[in-house]
Amino acid sequence: MLNNIEIVLLFILAISISLVVFSTKLSLQKAYNISLITLSASFVFLLQDLGEIFSTLIQKDIFNSMLIYDSFSLLFILIFLLSSAFLLLISKEYIFDHKYFKVESLIFILFSVWGMILLSMSNDLIVAFIALEIASMSIYVLVGINKHKLKSSEAFFKYLVLGSFMGAFYLLGLTLVFIQSGTTSFIDLAKYISTHEIEQLYLVIVGGLLIMATLMFKISAFPFYAWSLDIYDGAPLPITSLMAGIFKISIFSVILRLFLSDYISLKDLYDPLIILASIFTMLAGSFLAISQDSIKRMLAASSIVHSGYLLIALSSIATIGDSASYSLVFYLIAYFLSSLGSLGVLSMINSKDDVTYESLKGFASTNPFLALMMSIFMLSLAGFPSSIGFLGKFYIFSSAIESSLTPLAILGALTAFISIYYYFKVIASMYFHKNISVLLTYSNIKSYIIIFIISFLVLYLGIGSSYFTYLPGTNDLTEFSKSIINSL
Repeated sequence: MLNNIEIVLLFILAISISLVVFSTKLSLQKAYNISLITLSASFVFLLQDLGEIFSTLIQKDIFNSMLIYDSFSLLFILIFLLSSAFLLLISKEYIFDHKYFKVESLIFILFSVWGMILLSMSNDLIVAFIALEIASMSIYVLVGINKHKLKSSEAFFKYLVLGSFMGAFYLLGLTLVFIQSGTTSFIDLAKYISTHEIEQLYLVIVGGLLIMATLMFKISAFPFYAWSLDIYDGAPLPITSLMAGIFKISIFSVILRLFLSDYISLKDLYDPLIILASIFTMLAGSFLAISQDSIKRMLAASSIVHSGYLLIALSSIATIGDSASYSLVFYLIAYFLSSLGSLGVLSMINSKDDVTYESLKGFASTNPFLALMMSIFMLSLAGFPSSIGFLGKFYIFSSAIESSLTPLAILGALTAFISIYYYFKVIASMYFHKNISVLLTYSNIKSYIIIFIISFLVLYLGIGSSYFTYLPGTNDLTEFSKSIINSL
């Protein structure tokens, strides 16, 4: 396992490289290469810890136990680094083809990833807020990077105002928790909650609700979901991938740590709220996704539905604990692969206008490879058998049934059935209509390779591993999910 000093130096290195990028002598190509090398090298550097069960406080005396490096945070750090590197590789032609992507854009991508890493390692409410704002502020800027497009500027303004407003909720909740418990540390707060009666925890409970509201906003859960469509739509496609796939996973990393370590003893109070949020999030997201003509807006709306599925697992944790936690982690991996792949395919389409169902008609005849890859990702997002998305939904719905939340599982299955309409509509447009598509695609071979790798993982981790028993597969991923939860 890496020692604490090496972990701290890794963060310092990431910041230093980001600051070097400010040099006016650095071209976009050089900045791109530095960013990609940094993310890839960091991933390889941390990969040696994979498979170990460990938990250590980073420089306890210096950081006062505010940062923790364990098997749980390692998984999320690896996901952030790998997915960000994949994102840059897939979107290379998109980035260099659009003039509004400057050297500074890559700085903010690095800072956003660094904020997500810090968020997954947070062991204190204050550090979690700082990490959340580092990631959020970077994404605010990236959303509005195309300042010549009204839709992009509008998305930036909306996200900045709403995000800042919800950040105030977090600070108010943190203040209430500190006033009553005298601490913001996850470890000390867990001890305080477990040793006091509920009548002595009113401020801690209300503070937890306010913090939950901020985190629900970040994952586009009900009733804080309405902003996501316009903001995801206004952002450039690579940034939409960053928000919908990678950033959302980072929020669940801190939700899981906070819920499992601190607020699990108050499950009877919070569970009904999580269940209600899950129900309305799935329903609202489904209705929004059905009504969209833009593929990008449809995927943004469907990401709301997937947040609802994840909330099903979160609500099940209160009853069956570890089993539901494993399903949530597994589904996060499944969603990350499918979402990154589908939005990655869109970013490989050289279209000056938005990609719609209409413009995709006949796309399979002009680019059969990308059409096949997109079909695989759509099938996985819909939960079609043989894909990793199917197993993810199966584990979540099974956890709900096991925890006596059968009606919630049935509703989840119903919304998954509804999703077949808008996901399969993409496939139908590409394959079952005459060739009217005039969409051109970028020809970067690295992008095609990464898309193929992601689609292979989607299928291999779904059903393929049963045919190659001598290779690591789904069972190993499930066992790994269990082990990282145990590290908490």
